[in-house]
Amino acid sequence: MTNAKPEQLKRVLKPIHLWAIAVGLVISGEYFGWNFGWAVSGTIGFLIATVIITVMYIAFIFSYTELTAAIPHAGGAFAYAYRAMGPFGGLIAGYATLVDFLFATPAIAIALGTYLNFLWPVVPPLYSALFFNVVFIVINYLGVKESAIFSVFVTVLAVAELLLFMGIVSPHFKMGNFMSRPMPFGWSGVFAALPYAVWFYLAIEGVAMVAEEVKEPKRNIPKGYISALGTLIVLAFGVMILTGGITDWRKLSGVSDPLPEAIRYALGNHSNLTRIFAGIGLFGLIASFHGTILASSSQVFAMARSGYMPRFLSGISHRFKTPNWALVAGGVISFIALFTGTAAQIVYISVMGAVLMYMLSMVSLFILRKKEPDLERPFTAPVYPVFPAIALVICTITLVAMVYFYWQLSLYFFGGLVLATAIFALMGKHKVKLTEENMVSPVIGK
Repeated sequence: MTNAKPEQLKRVLKPIHLWAIAVGLVISGEYFGWNFGWAVSGTIGFLIATVIITVMYIAFIFSYTELTAAIPHAGGAFAYAYRAMGPFGGLIAGYATLVDFLFATPAIAIALGTYLNFLWPVVPPLYSALFFNVVFIVINYLGVKESAIFSVFVTVLAVAELLLFMGIVSPHFKMGNFMSRPMPFGWSGVFAALPYAVWFYLAIEGVAMVAEEVKEPKRNIPKGYISALGTLIVLAFGVMILTGGITDWRKLSGVSDPLPEAIRYALGNHSNLTRIFAGIGLFGLIASFHGTILASSSQVFAMARSGYMPRFLSGISHRFKTPNWALVAGGVISFIALFTGTAAQIVYISVMGAVLMYMLSMVSLFILRKKEPDLERPFTAPVYPVFPAIALVICTITLVAMVYFYWQLSLYFFGGLVLATAIFALMGKHKVKLTEENMVSPVIGK
């Protein structure tokens, strides 16, 4: 029997695909979820929280891009932390990243179901969420280039719709509404709102998960990240501020579809634009849902290939060159979450995973600058060490706030981490040194 080379992923993605994947991963955060921050902080309190988190993401993305361009590995933070801190560092970063993306997927699925229920009340939200899971697993299975082209299409539509939304509601904006009870809970509300502000940008780091499928990654990954972040900042502040001035913001702080509701208050209950907007709004949610499935399957694939998860999950479809078993595993987790948790709980656990992963990534950057000074870095973090330090400090404050205000959910998150670490140690995985084949990107055929 001849020795066959292992199946490899194809390098097909360009900067426009990366922009679409990055914006698509995140853009659902502009459609729902962030408005829950108003309930704990008020409009100005949440605005301050969003400014803080935006500064964090600017510092983080410029720093994270150094790692992604220098080590274009599908494992993302898992690969960086392993290289910097060894097996346990890789395990913790991998766990955090898995939680980030695997739980973001069902959260967005619930929102999709809710929007669809708004349009057709006879369709139960849960059934819609399950249906979308199956459909987009199949789309991702058919090939990364095909799914990336789909990402470009739905992301452009989603961005266009948010711009249309701002155009519709801006004539109805009233500063008096926005400034009503601006900080009802004082500065404690600002800290409580930090996780909801993270939802504006959460998952942009998912571009790292497809690094092994990018043409000329060291040149194109920075272009994709930076253009995507600029787009998202404009959309986040535009949507948040304009929505807050349409009516009493408290009426919108607890709904799962704040943008159609804002249009309803602006144009009246009988305006056809409300239902039309809700229908088009599905594209923004679909863009993020599609992207989180793509990113989470890549993370499962990378960790399985490295032996940190069952090896069969690193299998690749012979025909489509996509991580088929990793896609199925992500779908199973999503189904379980949909049947056992609420949208708010799933979102919060996803954010906790993201924040911990950001922290470990910045620590890895500091360590690798010392440990591997000669590593080729096509893109370097500007004003180092200030940017990664800013990101690390704000992330630490955010994680502390999350544990303080939502300690019960924190127990589930950290309990899972302790269990994963114990199993990892008992199986002796920490004694196995990963090979270059597992930790360095393979040469991908075109």
